Amino acid sequence: MKYVGEAPQEELATGERPTRNRIARSILDHGPSTAADLAKRLGLTQAAVRRHLDALACDRVVEAREQRVYGTRTRGRPAKVFALTDSGRDAFDQSYDKLAAEALRWIAETAGDEAVVAFARSRMAAQADKYRAAVEAAAPEDRTAALARALSVDGYAATARSAPGPQQAEQLCQHHCPVAHVAEQFPQLCEAETEFFSELLGTHVQRLATLAHGDGVCTTYVPKGGPGGGTTDAGAPPQTTTSVSASTAGRNPA
Repeated sequence: MKYVGEAPQEELATGERPTRNRIARSILDHGPSTAADLAKRLGLTQAAVRRHLDALACDRVVEAREQRVYGTRTRGRPAKVFALTDSGRDAFDQSYDKLAAEALRWIAETAGDEAVVAFARSRMAAQADKYRAAVEAAAPEDRTAALARALSVDGYAATARSAPGPQQAEQLCQHHCPVAHVAEQFPQLCEAETEFFSELLGTHVQRLATLAHGDGVCTTYVPKGGPGGGTTDAGAPPQTTTSVSASTAGRNPA
């Protein structure tokens, strides 16, 4: 499990983070649970469990609910149970990457690689409107930055910066990619995204690096000066095509 949020140093020193992970995992495995249930399953005191549950609730990993009672209701208030929130469930590896890769492999085997390409382009087209609106609302010189901001809203942690070298160019950097693991096997996802960026920004672009190929960041070279703009240097040679071959997608050409 990946713990939601950054753990303070004292948590790591005292072992509280692993204990909270165990509590969250127990709720995932057994469903909504009372503090008493968790204490019994994990061999902890109820006071310790409640303290960890309070911390998990603050991190929005779990939430308290009223326990459902089936049949005759006894006197007194029902026990409070704790359930995982959506973000708490997302913190566990639920093999979504594996499922997505298997689905794309089945598409490739039954309908061919062209169908995978069509899926990748359709995926980008489904997101086109909001990105296009953000880019077109910006001044021409600010469009790469506008695209970076729109990508960041969707979790790509994107930034735009000037590219090194004498020519007028920018680098669009994505520090996170939700489909990086799947793109390792299906570079068509990266190719479709590169084509989409080119169409959106109105110029050819070149993918210099990707997380899918083990680079630290996805980096896209964006020349300024309109379609076909930019000059050649040793760091980022402009190209006349927007797509990247399956054998080289994501690799720095240098």
